[in-house]
Amino acid sequence: MCPPTPWLLLLLISTSLASAAGPPVIPAGLDAYRLWARWPYQRIGERAYMRSTYDRRGGNEGADASHFLYQLAADFNVTLDVQGPGILYFVRYNHWHGSPWHYEVDGADTLVRETSTADPLHPAANSIFLPERLFPNPLAWTWAQTRGADLSWVPIGFLQSFRMAYSRTFYGTGYYIYHQFTPGAKLSQPIAAWNSHAEPAADVLSLIDRAGTDIAPPAGAAGVREQSGHIDLPAGASAAVWSDRHGPSMLRALEFSVPREQAQAFGAARLQVTWDGRPQPSIDSPLALFYGAGILYNRDNREYLVKSFPMVIRYAADRVYLSCYFPMPYFRSARIALIGPAQAIAGVEWKVRVQPFRDPPNQAAYFHATYRDHPHPELGKDLVLLDTTQAEGGGEWSGSFAGTSFIFSHDAVLNTLEGDPRFFFDDSQTPQGQGTGTEEWGGGGDYWGGENMTLPFAGHPLGAKNAASAVSAEDRIESAYRFLLADLMPFGKNARIQLEHGGTNESTQHYETVTYWYGLPAPSLVQTDRLKIGDPASERAHHYLSPQASEPYEITSRYEWGPDTVQGREIYPAQTDRGRITKTSSEFTLKIDSKNLGVLLRRKLDYSYPNQRAEVFVADGKQWKPAGVWYLAGSNTCVYSNPGTPKELGAAQHIVQTSNRRFRDDEFLLPRALTKGRSSVRIRIQFTPVATPLYPGYPVPDLAWSEMEYTAYCYVMPKSGI
Repeated sequence: MCPPTPWLLLLLISTSLASAAGPPVIPAGLDAYRLWARWPYQRIGERAYMRSTYDRRGGNEGADASHFLYQLAADFNVTLDVQGPGILYFVRYNHWHGSPWHYEVDGADTLVRETSTADPLHPAANSIFLPERLFPNPLAWTWAQTRGADLSWVPIGFLQSFRMAYSRTFYGTGYYIYHQFTPGAKLSQPIAAWNSHAEPAADVLSLIDRAGTDIAPPAGAAGVREQSGHIDLPAGASAAVWSDRHGPSMLRALEFSVPREQAQAFGAARLQVTWDGRPQPSIDSPLALFYGAGILYNRDNREYLVKSFPMVIRYAADRVYLSCYFPMPYFRSARIALIGPAQAIAGVEWKVRVQPFRDPPNQAAYFHATYRDHPHPELGKDLVLLDTTQAEGGGEWSGSFAGTSFIFSHDAVLNTLEGDPRFFFDDSQTPQGQGTGTEEWGGGGDYWGGENMTLPFAGHPLGAKNAASAVSAEDRIESAYRFLLADLMPFGKNARIQLEHGGTNESTQHYETVTYWYGLPAPSLVQTDRLKIGDPASERAHHYLSPQASEPYEITSRYEWGPDTVQGREIYPAQTDRGRITKTSSEFTLKIDSKNLGVLLRRKLDYSYPNQRAEVFVADGKQWKPAGVWYLAGSNTCVYSNPGTPKELGAAQHIVQTSNRRFRDDEFLLPRALTKGRSSVRIRIQFTPVATPLYPGYPVPDLAWSEMEYTAYCYVMPKSGI
């Protein structure tokens, strides 16, 4: 039987939720692409994590390559180890390095290769992932198209566990985005374990292959209406483009075009979009950067400067067309305006397409594009691209992080690309997202070899190879984009999106950034309680019981926030806290909201104890009901293996490295069935040791469960933003 069309799925979901007071359905697996019109919807009970091979000590050793959690064998070097159900949505490797890659799903191992794996010292042109039927284009791309990276957006579902390992370790760099869900969350389809027969469906491949074309519903379909017009944009002044007061609607397409000779000047105009009469525009960005390019400069006369799924910049014979297909809901009104650049621009044409929005307003979020100018990056500190606690008057926001568009140099300096992305959500002091570099985030590798490329969800649309080869000042401007769809990152009360500038936050290049995000000015994740381990009053108040736990001990350490010291200046001083360890079990009671839609537990821990694993139980009367396995692979000690000669075929190394970052926050999602209707939960943590050595023959260190704090956050339906 053929899968239902995206529009039928949307109709079925919309009909079932029209009067619902509960959370909306979360598109899962390939539905995350089919149901792309649900980009704006709340993802209540879904968490996203980005893990990588980053330098654990805060530097940029080996360009953040080859730092492994542990090694089981010379050809099984583990970079990712997750327990519980979830979906791996994105993988990025540098070229073919590290392949064959092990994809171990629920204990079953599948080897994934690419064409160059067989003879890595002589890479094959026009390479592909193997088996190709499991990793087809346009969900998978190799370095031949990306200019430096092997990328896969193929969803890899797992029910019990997922583990990724590299067979070779030379320059084994990578980052991976996976999602996990509160058991009982409303998914569009059950999670299915991926295997060697799980070929991506043709309808999804066809949809992604339409990147660069008009993917929005056409005028006249399902109530879609289209309006268009033209304006002459005055120099330095605001001009109204379009406004609407037709009630709950969703903007599905926003297009501008100008004569080619005026494109570069038009790219400097500022786009401002205001939803529902809010005091500040939610989209406030230079036009070219909003549409995915730093400027509208087309050195080599390409047809497409940006040919992505949600954003398109296309050059026709006489005009340049800019199209945006991010779905954007509003409930009372919308207003679009342009602020002219230094020179007046005549003949600006615009077009919008809008359809009715019929779901409850607290199920969706406003679309935002937040621009930040960073002319003088602060030494040692990440650039802050977005802090939702400061956005539009501040406060708490729920929604999803959906991507970035950014200029990383105005001088064709590419080594600033060594900077890692770091993403923090919902009060976590540990980044839930930690990458290996800026060009990796943008879908390339090795600085894209200085070349340009544009893909559905990542690209480096403009910028010369270096300053010497630039043909103009405009050619020295380097930009990139990264859009998140299946791999978007939900948050329930705040988000902070950061980017390291240079390998250790030392770059002085001028950055400009736009962060795309969906946000509703109300939380969907509410903190209800916190237990401070080692504090007698807090332990008594929460009925903490762990008879065989250690006495409280002090730890002086750091979180993973970036380099400790840059150019002799201490950036992040060590801090002191207290906690305990146990080798048996601990119990405690936490207050929760009786109207919760699931509970997120966060634990602050001492990460010097490796592979901490525990079975979690929730009291139900006199019974303890299992809630799942809480597992954190690795520790602040990793094994570094980046052999030199003969490089690709060099034997795995066993270089043990220990960082001074022992503080870590980790998360666990309690099943809704065990928290529904309760105002408190009694939790038991039963330590189950994992005696995995760092590498074969290395002594297994002391194993224990570390606990310093436990915090309860409850998922709730957010209040409407109107």
